[in-house]
Amino acid sequence: MIHLRPTDYTRQPWKNGRGTTTELWRLERDGQLLVRLSRAAVVEDGPFSLFPGIERNLTVLSGPGFRLTGVGLDLRCKPLVPVAFPGDLQVMASETGGQQSDDFNVMTVRHLPLPEVTLAQHDLLPAGGRLALYALGPCRVNGADVARDDLILTDGTARLGGDWPVIAVRLHGLD
Repeated sequence: MIHLRPTDYTRQPWKNGRGTTTELWRLERDGQLLVRLSRAAVVEDGPFSLFPGIERNLTVLSGPGFRLTGVGLDLRCKPLVPVAFPGDLQVMASETGGQQSDDFNVMTVRHLPLPEVTLAQHDLLPAGGRLALYALGPCRVNGADVARDDLILTDGTARLGGDWPVIAVRLHGLD
């Protein structure tokens, strides 16, 4: 089990230069991105960055949320409801109302199976693939205290406890 904390994360500008992201964890193989978990804030209407060959999954953590639209895509991004979309599709955020919405992002290279992204609390999550658990508040994972915004990575089972849920991301095909 790997326990990452906000001091382990890195901030970087968005590809489109319109904001910043906090990268929580990244996995590359032979210089190619396989998985990236990050946090960002959507503060205004505008375009999302393009990521060719990448599948994206976004979960609004705080704020009112917003709408994502593109060719053949119209998603309402509501708090704590994961939404998935292709990273190479030009999408626009709208209906922000000038209010900030913080979100949690999962990016996976297209040849991997799509990640399973859920909200979990007081669960026993079985082993299988790599499990990434992002704490939305103080909780426990396998008996260890985890603070808000910490990230736990494990290839084993995860027993969750405490008063706050986690965003659970199950990743397959990383072997």
